[in-house]
Amino acid sequence: MRVSQQMLFSRYIHNLNTSLNSLMDLNTKAQTHKKVNSPSDDPAGMTRILGHRDTLRSLEQYGDNISTAKGWLGSSDEALRQVSTLITRAKELAGQAATGTVSGDNREQVSYELRSIFEQMIGLANTNFEGKSIYSGQKVDGKAFEQIMWLTTNDEDFGHTDFTIQGSSNTTVLVQFIDTNTTTPTPPGGTMDLSNGDLGVRYSIDGGRTWLEDGAVSFAAGVATVSLPSSGTNVLFHSDATVKVNDPDDPSVADGTWLWVRPSARYVGDDKDAPPMVDPRTVGGVNADASGSFQSGSVTVRIDNTSAVAMNEEIRYSYSLDGGINWVTGNVAPADTSSNSSVLSIANSGLLTLSSNGGNILQPGQQFVIRPRAADINLDISANDRVCINDVGKDIFGGIYMDPDAVLAAGGASVPLSSQNANRVFHSDDDPKMALTIQGDDEFSKNLFEVMGNLVAFAETNNQTGVQQMLDNLNNAQAQIMNRLADVGGRQNRLLATENILDGLKYNEKALLSSVEDADVSELMTDLVQQQIVYEAVLRSSSMIMQLNLSKFI
Repeated sequence: MRVSQQMLFSRYIHNLNTSLNSLMDLNTKAQTHKKVNSPSDDPAGMTRILGHRDTLRSLEQYGDNISTAKGWLGSSDEALRQVSTLITRAKELAGQAATGTVSGDNREQVSYELRSIFEQMIGLANTNFEGKSIYSGQKVDGKAFEQIMWLTTNDEDFGHTDFTIQGSSNTTVLVQFIDTNTTTPTPPGGTMDLSNGDLGVRYSIDGGRTWLEDGAVSFAAGVATVSLPSSGTNVLFHSDATVKVNDPDDPSVADGTWLWVRPSARYVGDDKDAPPMVDPRTVGGVNADASGSFQSGSVTVRIDNTSAVAMNEEIRYSYSLDGGINWVTGNVAPADTSSNSSVLSIANSGLLTLSSNGGNILQPGQQFVIRPRAADINLDISANDRVCINDVGKDIFGGIYMDPDAVLAAGGASVPLSSQNANRVFHSDDDPKMALTIQGDDEFSKNLFEVMGNLVAFAETNNQTGVQQMLDNLNNAQAQIMNRLADVGGRQNRLLATENILDGLKYNEKALLSSVEDADVSELMTDLVQQQIVYEAVLRSSSMIMQLNLSKFI
């Protein structure tokens, strides 16, 4: 066979390229220390590598979430510890003011620090982490609490009247009602309606030392307005109610109705108290009510029967957790001929109950949107675990709160806050003076801001018995704070345990990834040297053969 020059050149180039490619591949592996740098190196191995990398990215994201959760819960832990310290100091001051050996001036001096402590507590309840409020539910862009004026009364009957307080005052305003009719006055302890034109008011802004009589009671359009001009506040009662008149000559007699207009705090964040709302609530004579847990947010439920179906028949339905993009199909609510209602089970333990309200027919394609009231902010810390990083402030610190559904029911109008739920009622026993005893209520005693607000009011108005009662309630309020501190600590420990687990999982994934992707350096260096020798041999032999041609022998 004739060997031509073209064949020689082709063979030389092929050998050179093959050796050079092998050398370059080994050089690349030597630089990266990885034996798989592209899918062509090992297609099956690359699939495994990508899977391990995805797992590692997920574990790293869980680690980032844990770091964020640590910040939120660490801020909450420190805030609650500081609040507990403030309560301890408030108890010390209340203990001083509750003794019978101190004077009214001493209680006034104590009240200054108590008011300062109260304001510090509100500040701690508005603690932020990275600019986000940790105690306002999902309303993280605003404060959880705002300071307001509220009131306490010694009249049990009058204590259930809806009211609104306008304005503010730096001191507690003590209010009494009197009969201005000098001809036939109502005796002390007697009753008068707020709409009675002879009903007058006197008030004090210095703890009862001096009394002002420039106030007035007016009644119009079903609202009684108690004007207290020198205090900077007005009290509006949203109905005609009956009060007990006081002795016009002796304001220390406690037979009549007294009001302490004093500081408190209103919670303005989210809550999760109310059951989920369903839209539409009623359609075609069918009522829809939701209950249970809907952690994923709004849920859309769709009737999948091919024809109209009664609620006591088998109902086929689907539900979507992402606004109708994806549907979980094939769900069936079995027929129940014993009732005219049906219960549809949704993911995360939620239930949609359909009942008759004059009708019982469901139409194909009919939809119900379940809108749960949410407050928790949950972060995934593992594939099967999540932790709540925030809290609902009113469940920790108490204060005054109004269900937002009540505002919606009133068409967005200003709805009075009910004294029945938050205002505390005091009544006199045998002592006709200022010995007032709190009405027993365990829930109130856990309401830190209400306890502190009343404590400030009673210290400012020289009410020894009221201070004693608030001192007892501070113990329950502090126990409530410590319980919530333990809850935060439990979640912190959960983060630490999960973090340790994630560290183990990441180590295992990295080992698996390394076994597929990483090269054996010693073996790689040996292969690299061998391939370099091969390449040099190809170059040397090619150069020698290239010099052998016919022209050299002519």
